[in-house]
Amino acid sequence: MANIKSALKRIEVAERNRLRNRSYKSAVKTLSKSYLAAAEAYQADPTPENLAAAEAKMATAYSKIDKAVKRGVLHPNTGARKKSGLARALKTKDSQGTEAAS
Repeated sequence: MANIKSALKRIEVAERNRLRNRSYKSAVKTLSKSYLAAAEAYQADPTPENLAAAEAKMATAYSKIDKAVKRGVLHPNTGARKKSGLARALKTKDSQGTEAAS
C-alpha cells in the first residue's frame, strides 16, 4: 500500500474510473446482446414491427457505444468495429430474409 498522499489519491481515482469503465462496457455488451436477439427475431419472422424493434435496439446500442468512446472507455476504432458488427448482423439477416422471399 502506498504511503504518499498523491499515490493514495491516484489509487482511489483509478478504482473509481475502473468501476465507471466496467459499467459502460457491461452496458455495451448487454445492449449488443439485446439487439442481436432482436435481429434473430427479425430473421425468424421478418415483419415491419420486428424490423422497427431491431432498429430501435440498434440505435440504443450505438448511442451507448458512442458515449463510451466519447468518455475514453473504448478506443475509437473499437467503437467503430463494434458498430460495424452490429450493422452487419442486421444487414445479413435482412438480406437473407429478402432472398428467401424472392
